[in-house]
Formats: sequence, structure tokens, C-alpha cells
Amino acid sequence: MERRVLLAIFLAFLVLYVWQAIFVKPIPKPAGETTAPSASTTTPGSTVTGPGGTQAVPAEARTQAPATPPAAPLVAERSDREVRVETRDVIAVFTNRGARLKSWRLKRYLDQHGQPQELVENQLSGQPLPFTLRTTNDALTATVNDALYTVAGAPEAPGEVTSPVDLRFEYRDSAGVHAVKTFHFDPVSYIVTAHATLTEDDREITPAIVWGPAVGDVGEQSSYVKKAEGILFENGKVVRVAPADIAKQPVHEGDFRYAGVDDNYFLTAALQPGPSKVTFHPVSIPPPAGTKAARELVSYAIEPNRGDTPIKFFVGPKDFDVLAAIGPDVAKAIDFGVFTLIVVPLLRSLKWVNGYVGNYGWSIIILTFIINAIMFPLRHKSVVSMRKMQEIQPEVKAIQARYSKLKATDPAKQKMNQELLALYKERGVNPASGCVPMLMTMPFIFAFYALLSTAIELRGAPFFGWIHDLSAHDPYFVTPILMGVSQIWQTRLAPATGMDPIQQKMMLLMPVFFTFLFLWYPSGVALYWFVNNVWAIAQQYATNYMIGPAPGSRPAKASAGERRMKRVGGGKTDAAARDN
Repeated sequence: MERRVLLAIFLAFLVLYVWQAIFVKPIPKPAGETTAPSASTTTPGSTVTGPGGTQAVPAEARTQAPATPPAAPLVAERSDREVRVETRDVIAVFTNRGARLKSWRLKRYLDQHGQPQELVENQLSGQPLPFTLRTTNDALTATVNDALYTVAGAPEAPGEVTSPVDLRFEYRDSAGVHAVKTFHFDPVSYIVTAHATLTEDDREITPAIVWGPAVGDVGEQSSYVKKAEGILFENGKVVRVAPADIAKQPVHEGDFRYAGVDDNYFLTAALQPGPSKVTFHPVSIPPPAGTKAARELVSYAIEPNRGDTPIKFFVGPKDFDVLAAIGPDVAKAIDFGVFTLIVVPLLRSLKWVNGYVGNYGWSIIILTFIINAIMFPLRHKSVVSMRKMQEIQPEVKAIQARYSKLKATDPAKQKMNQELLALYKERGVNPASGCVPMLMTMPFIFAFYALLSTAIELRGAPFFGWIHDLSAHDPYFVTPILMGVSQIWQTRLAPATGMDPIQQKMMLLMPVFFTFLFLWYPSGVALYWFVNNVWAIAQQYATNYMIGPAPGSRPAKASAGERRMKRVGGGKTDAAARDN
């Protein structure tokens, strides 16, 4: 029965792997998307994204517009300037050109070069920076995003601030355009509160706030790591917008709890924007020289129905405790899957163990031992029940052989089931008792797998030796190979109750399949699976010691009558046997 459960798990993984390989297509680039914008590719009647996130007017329309003299700045600065705000958690850099965010680095999370992780993609020409404004008037949009704003409230001294910071950017010109942007920072937070007001000739305009490509973290490009996608929370549930679905519905309107873009480890989102319109746009970044994997990001813009209310933007890690402190709904941005109720306690337990150990690799090993020790009685009961089933297999097969020539619809076939039930009752065997305890442990196994695949705590966390990042694959594939070898060992030890030859061959192929599957999985996942297999092997040996070896594992001791028959058949009398 245990082998059948393992076989079911294997087939489930196989179906998932084949589905991803065959049916999950690469993200299509919608028409109009430009990864390397060029004026020569603009066609009549089309629009392209301009430097400030503006929609450039087609050439035909530009030739028809009358020439107007540029407006003279009344409140503005003469040169570009950067404003740096450093809190306990982030280092934010604004540019006064457009009053936009140029850099947002996380001090507690490092990139592959050991530097604070950058979440703003600021190296793409033709793509807007965060807090770009967009209106229905292209000329006004270009003006407010290219103007040099005055700055007030900037920190006077470099270094980490210890009190709230309120930045104020302002621009005014002779054409009646007046734009003000304010940004509020708390000294301990990943949240910035933004408010933009825009008027033209004393007429209030509610602009859309464009974030631009997100999320800008650069990590290992793997098919097992969640890519950037849109995320919305509405009507009590999370809605995820994959890049492939954006072309079908790029615009979403509603009263959102939060809206933005996330990937496997980071999130940027507007919190409680109220009734608003959110627009997503996929952005494909060509791979760097020497690599094959392109980066797929998602740009988004949010247009609130009311422009008089500040909007809070969260830009930070998908750390469960950080998000839960904002609100339980925000914590749901972490996709733990269907076993969330189990994953959250496991995550807290892993962090608790790591508080004493100080190494997430050893914490995974210790927590795996603790969980398996708790589930030992269930697994032991399962093995004992399967052992009983194994002992009566000859009688079960004999009963089945007597009725093998009957059709399944033959009423006489029911007698076979009655005889089997009578046999089970006589020997005290419950056919389901071997499977049910094993199935009860499966949610914990898959919950731990979901935890290790999504927990940002493992990102950049070293184990020992060659494993410097438990969220990346093992560079030398040692852990997945050890996992495969241990699974082969475990398969050979598991009781083969009622297994036909085809099922036995499938069971032997399963470790090979899992080994190749785990080659590119995060090393933390492979480590967990290997340790789990080692525990299962040790438990199998312990169970065999307690209840004795499996039937047929060693020759049974012959009875006295059988020994006498052998001696007679060999031409020896009892006296002769005693003399020898």
C-alpha cells in the first residue's frame, strides 16, 4: 500500500512536469511592446512609450498640431539633483527630474554581488520610473515628467534617519501647470506614502501613478522560481494576473485592498488605493551577454478615482511577519498554496529553530527530524498494517485466482469479496489502515516543500561548503544525487504489498525521475527531501527490528517432520544422522 501511495505521488509529479513542459508556453509579447525602443519602428497611427512614461503622439498628429512656444518655469530648479533618504530598512534615491523614484534598495537583503537589493529597474531606456504621472493630455504628461522640481524636506545629513521624513517636490510654469508631489517616510518601514496633485489653469486633474517595470530584483533565472506577475486583492481573495493573461485583460477596475506586482520574494503594491483602475503591461528584457534566459517583468499603473487621498506603497520583501504586521490580507500575497494553514506554523517553527541554530540548512534538518518524530506513530502503524497484509498475500492471491475467470459483472464475483473480507476479519487486518496513516502525513510533506520554495528567509542563506544559497540549485548537484540514492534505498526497503511487476518497475524509475527533477530545484528543497528519506530508511529498520523481518526475507526454520523427511530422502536413518 505504501508503494502505491508513493507511485501516486510519482505520477502526480510526472503529470505536473509534462504539463509544464508541453502546455505552458513562453510568455507572448503583446503587440506594441518594445524591448529596445526605436523611433524607426514606429508605424503610423501607433504609439510608443516615451522617456517619461508618456505616450508619444503619432507623427501624423504631430504635424497637424500648431507650434506653441514652451512655457517658462516659475517654480523649478535649474539642474538635475538627487535626493537620498536612508531608513533602517531601505535606501531610496529620488531625482528632481519628474520627482520620481530612481532607486529603492533593501539593506537587509543582498543581491548576487553582496550589495543591497535593488527593486527599481532603472537601466531600461524608454521605460518609466516609479511615480511617473500619466494624464490624458500627452503634452501635459511630458511636461510634468521632464520638469525639474524644487525639493524641500530632504535630510540635511547623510546616513540613516531616526525621525519621519517628508519630501516635497513642486513645479509651476507660465502655462498654468502646477504639480506637487509629497513622499512620507517612517524610519522603520518598507512603506512610502505618496500624494500627487496636478492642476492646469486652476483645473484639478487626477493623474495615474505609473510604477514601471517591476519587480527589479535579479536572481537565478529558473523555471521553478515564480516570475513577476500582477497581483490584486479584491472581495476577500487574491487575484493573480500572469503576463500571458495581460494581453486579454490589461485593465482591472474595482475597490482593491492592494494592487501591484510581485515575484517569488518581493512585492511592490499600492495599499488601500480605494476605487481605482489598475493597468498592467508585460516587459521583456533581453538576456545579458552569455546567458539565455530573458527577464520577464510587469509594469503597472494605478489611477484612483479620487486624487485628494495619499496612497501608501509597499516596496519590500515577502516576509510573512512583515506583511502580517500590515494586515492579514497583505500576508496572503505569499503564495503558500493549498496548505497555508500548515505552512504558516511550519514557517514560524523554522524561524524559531533558526533562532537557536543560526543556520537555515541545519534548521531544516532539525525541523525535519522533529516533524518525523511526531509522525512516527502514524508511520509505524502504517508499516505494521502493511506487514500484516504482506503475510496474507498468498491466501489473498489464491482467492483471487479462483475467481479470475469470472467477469466483473458476474454475481458470483461478489463471493470473492466476501471471502476476502472474511479473511481480513479472521486475521485482524484492515486494508485501509496501511494507507490512511501514510496519507495523513502527506500534507505536512507538501506543506514543507511549499514553505522551502517560497520563504524569503532561505534567499541567500548559506548552509556549508559549496552551498551558499539555499534558494538556488546545488551547483554541484550533490544534494539531489544523494536524495535519489536515498530514495532508491527507501524503495527497496518498503513492503511490496500486492505489487505487480509493472508497478515494481515504475517504483524503481521513480527515484531516477525525482533525481533529474530536483537537479534545478532550490538546494533547500533537495536537502529537506534527502533528510526525510534518511529518516524513513532509519524508521523502516527500526520497525523491522521491533516487529521482525518481513516474510520471505530469511528462510523459515523447517519443522521436525520436514527434517525427518529430508533425512529419509537422503538415505539416512535418524541414527545415522545422529552419528554425523
